[in-house]
Amino acid sequence: MSDSAPCVPDAADITDDDITHVDTANRSCNAPARTSLLLPALAALGAVILWGLSFPAMKVAVQALGPMPLMWARMMVAMALLAPFTARLFPSRTVAVAPSGAMERRGFWSGVPRRHRLLLLPTVLLQPCLYFLCESNAMQLTTASQAGVISASVPLLVGAGAWLFLGERPSPRLWVGVVFSCAGVAWLTLSGGAGTESAPDPLLGNLLELLAMACAAGNMVLVRRLSAHGGHGSFRWNPWTLTALQTVAGALFFAPGAYATLTGMGQWPADVVLAVLYLGAGSSLGAFGLFNWATSHLPASSVGAFINLVPVAAVGFGWLWLGETLNATQMLAAAVVMVGVALGTGRRR
Repeated sequence: MSDSAPCVPDAADITDDDITHVDTANRSCNAPARTSLLLPALAALGAVILWGLSFPAMKVAVQALGPMPLMWARMMVAMALLAPFTARLFPSRTVAVAPSGAMERRGFWSGVPRRHRLLLLPTVLLQPCLYFLCESNAMQLTTASQAGVISASVPLLVGAGAWLFLGERPSPRLWVGVVFSCAGVAWLTLSGGAGTESAPDPLLGNLLELLAMACAAGNMVLVRRLSAHGGHGSFRWNPWTLTALQTVAGALFFAPGAYATLTGMGQWPADVVLAVLYLGAGSSLGAFGLFNWATSHLPASSVGAFINLVPVAAVGFGWLWLGETLNATQMLAAAVVMVGVALGTGRRR
């Protein structure tokens, strides 16, 4: 994974007298190779922590503001942070114009293949638009802890979506994992009781959260398809450019909440202000930035393992921030969900 020259000499140059020296050099090279994986692993762990904290933050903010004002405010925070980098996110390009060969400056969109443009609409519609619409309403009805557990179903839903739309052949382990995970989610939802003041309808809330996860999985499948089609020609998507497009789409989709946000933000309590700033900066941009960087340095299977820690972080932060707990039955149901995820995403040795 490093661009530096290898520490071990070419096999043709090695003599019997050099074996000890080569073995020592090999061991000395393995240490920095292992060390070089530490920062990407820490970045993936940081993304997991940021995402886990977003569940109680969303719970606090959405109960005070409502779904549409919260999401519009969140998108505007993210847009404000991305605005200074617009020129780098959407760079123009210089091309040779036939038949004279004269160089001409063209805008970013002129280089985007037509098929990509068609796929962008459902991509940004699924996430953040429909995803956050479902999740923000879910957080009004269920607990942050239960919603966090349901988020564990994303890797399995992505696998099923890749089979349906990308033709990727799933392993039998995936389907066993799907069955376990769905059973665990159903058990968790039905064991939520009649509801409480902070979670008045956990059944509907958990169903909306599961629908949000389906939207997230659909978005991931489409992004994967966009990346695959990027192989044609020289066009490549910058992950931050896709993030910027999603942010703009979300700001337009949740624009009906703008008036309530602008007229009421002067009365927001301090914890709501902090939650909104965190959701826009820490969760939307920080977590995705760290995760994208980690993905470029670690195997996909290793990064997927970190995603499975999001429910653990969500339950932990729900307990620390909101005082939420899972009863014994819900803990067993959560364990079934995690077993399903482990089965569906694990690799046979």
